[in-house]
Amino acid sequence: MESASTSLPAVAPNGMTAGVDWANDDHAVAVVDNTGRAIKRFSVPHTGTGLRDLVRKLQAAGAAEVAIERSDGKLVDALLDAGFTVVVISPNQLKNLRSRYGSAGNKDDRFDAFVLADTLRTDRARLRPLLPDSPATTTLRQTCRARRDLVAHRVALANQLRAHLQIAFPGAVGLFADIDSPISLAFLHRFDCQDRAGWLSPRRLAAWLRSVGYCGRTDPAVLHQRLADAPTGATGDDGAAKAHITRAMLAVLTSLVEQIAVLERQIAEQLALHTDAHIFTSLPRSGTIRAARLLAEIGDCRARFPT
Repeated sequence: MESASTSLPAVAPNGMTAGVDWANDDHAVAVVDNTGRAIKRFSVPHTGTGLRDLVRKLQAAGAAEVAIERSDGKLVDALLDAGFTVVVISPNQLKNLRSRYGSAGNKDDRFDAFVLADTLRTDRARLRPLLPDSPATTTLRQTCRARRDLVAHRVALANQLRAHLQIAFPGAVGLFADIDSPISLAFLHRFDCQDRAGWLSPRRLAAWLRSVGYCGRTDPAVLHQRLADAPTGATGDDGAAKAHITRAMLAVLTSLVEQIAVLERQIAEQLALHTDAHIFTSLPRSGTIRAARLLAEIGDCRARFPT
């Protein structure tokens, strides 16, 4: 989003600056005057009422600028909607700034709020105000983060499935490159236990691979040998019981893989429609997902990341 100004005035309006130490449940707040003296300290819960109270108290204190550690979320939205100038000071920057005030680096919410407020007072020349992102960028960020979360779930569940198969059906673990690849999932849906895989011969495995459109470079005979060389898994009633667990994990993992693909298609569409897509897709080794993530996380206010 464009703005008439990407820098702060030399002196804060009313000589007041505020700092908010963000947390999941409540937020510590400090307001300092133009001499660096803390004139107001308070905390508010992370609720609708609490955020409205925060806005009211800051306005009453005469603060028009607020320093905070993050650039998005309901708290930031509430401050921007109320007309405050928001300045982002990253957690790593804040950690380094504590030593300026004699702290050994220990986390203290009230102290951090003061450091944020006073840094906004003293380091104005190098700080940049946060400009609200466009709806297109906000939507892209939400989709990218949703995909990131699902990928984390997929990785965790794939690791669980791999550990389970080491006992239940070891031959399936190293059969294909990735346990959550389409061919690996298809194989486990068809052959979910040692007993069912025992039916396979090199010819039968080759025929099954053709039926599912396998296009890998590994010869079916080599794959069958991997199955034969692996330790024997659980069989009989024990194998059948473990197969139930395998199928349960497969159902969830397959759903995750499918929904990640859905989000990736949405990301590609949203990126293609974004006016700044060309900036990020032209970067070296920037595929669609990487370009989208960079655009979404950097946002529209590029002045916050000077080169």
